[in-house]
Amino acid sequence: MPTRRRILQASVALALPSIARGEDLQVLKVVPQADLASLDPVWTTSYQTRDHGFLVFDTLFGVDSRFQASPQMAEGAVSEADGRLWRITLRDGLRFHDGSKVLARDAAASVRRWGARDGFGQALLAACDEVAAADDRTLVFRLKRPFSLLPDALGKASPSLCPIMPERLAATDPFTQVTEMVGSGPYRYKPDERVAGSLVVYERNTDYIPRSGGTADGTAGPKVAHFDRVEWHIIPDPQTVAAAIQQGEVDWWLSPDADLLPVLRRQPDVTVETVWPTGFVATMRFNQLHPPFDNPAIRRAIIGAVSQADYMIGMVGTDPSLWRDRVGYFCPGTPMASTAGMAALTGPRDLGAVRAELAKAGYAGETVVILTPTDIASARALADITADMLRQIGMNVGAPAMDWATLVQRRVKTEPVGQGGWSLFHTSWSGLDMVNPAGHVFLRGNGRKAAPGWPDSPRIEALRDDWFAAPTPEAQQMIARQLQLQAFIDVPYIPLGQYFAPSAYRANLTGVLKGNPVFWNLRRT
Repeated sequence: MPTRRRILQASVALALPSIARGEDLQVLKVVPQADLASLDPVWTTSYQTRDHGFLVFDTLFGVDSRFQASPQMAEGAVSEADGRLWRITLRDGLRFHDGSKVLARDAAASVRRWGARDGFGQALLAACDEVAAADDRTLVFRLKRPFSLLPDALGKASPSLCPIMPERLAATDPFTQVTEMVGSGPYRYKPDERVAGSLVVYERNTDYIPRSGGTADGTAGPKVAHFDRVEWHIIPDPQTVAAAIQQGEVDWWLSPDADLLPVLRRQPDVTVETVWPTGFVATMRFNQLHPPFDNPAIRRAIIGAVSQADYMIGMVGTDPSLWRDRVGYFCPGTPMASTAGMAALTGPRDLGAVRAELAKAGYAGETVVILTPTDIASARALADITADMLRQIGMNVGAPAMDWATLVQRRVKTEPVGQGGWSLFHTSWSGLDMVNPAGHVFLRGNGRKAAPGWPDSPRIEALRDDWFAAPTPEAQQMIARQLQLQAFIDVPYIPLGQYFAPSAYRANLTGVLKGNPVFWNLRRT
């Protein structure tokens, strides 16, 4: 029987035959929630790819913990012509990992590629007549109408950052993955040390020049890399990871299992901290291209069977400080959140009534294929709870098991179930991604251009456009209420509750920033 230490050593030895502890001092060892399924942060909204993206790429703007955008690769930005012209000047000395200079035409091509996929980016490009380079250091946006949120769009951190890459790579079709990783960020990706399912390695970019002045905060401020290497160790067994972090064999476990938190909190050499103040919102996402969930009446019927408390307890346990129910289509506690239409989720649950609604809606016994991840306990819990609930209301359910990396690849398939497609999957979004319609990936109705699930709702799209044009925060809140009411009609997804996922890291690791996990500003004392 292999011991925990041997298992961990084996995962490292696949890439590096031996690493003595003295050589480890400048190596940051991290256990992410799942393996890295895709390298391209434009192509997918996977959080592992987002975190990878911030290691390899840089962005024109960053966003701090107060949600304020500030220049990052940009030296500065000027708005002219009543907001219909923006000029962004790049910092001097920026270089890509291949040694070439970062030019404004690289940035322009990168913005256009990102804007074809990202919801906030789509809104920005819809307002633009042109995104172009005026010279090597000046990027120009010529707008049809003012777009005051331009810095916020270009600096958004999640789920899809706007990664600046060389023009030759940014010319890749947005719906085709970029696999050559040439960014200008603080770390370089090491494809020669990649071991699928086990190890991802990054090496410090010694040519990176952080912003001068200011304080690192979120993705804003100077990105100072103190570690020579960052290693992601993919270790599916949570007990193995818990033992490893207690022994100092890994530095940071991004998402510990909830049932292991009491053990970790008792360890004096381990810090357990909530680094995502807005938590996460769990979701049930339907494939709306094929039966049965191409029928909105069937999607609406499912809402009546959902108990958010059941999902949250199944995910993170009974500790009420770790979750909340009565969660709508915007992150609780933020300005756009409201109670509009919430009776659909908070009223009495009646499975018999739901079965009758399904029959009335025309459910014909189609198999519902639930993509079921095996390597993320919380996501597996969501899938299992849904499978049980759907069976109770009379639906035929299949639940193929796979790791998260495979799920991320399969969920982009648009074929019917009989051709390897899917009906439903679950994922969780940072509360920050659901603060407003601008970055809310699942609150879209733009059909084939939407994220996997592909909901088609002209009314949701029209209300989203109205939100961008709203003149005051109060007007935006009124439109957000209408958006939530419409979401309960069209059901692009179902919110399953909000939970707070602490992170665990060694007590001698300092400089952990609030928000999405980033790997600069960290030191081992």
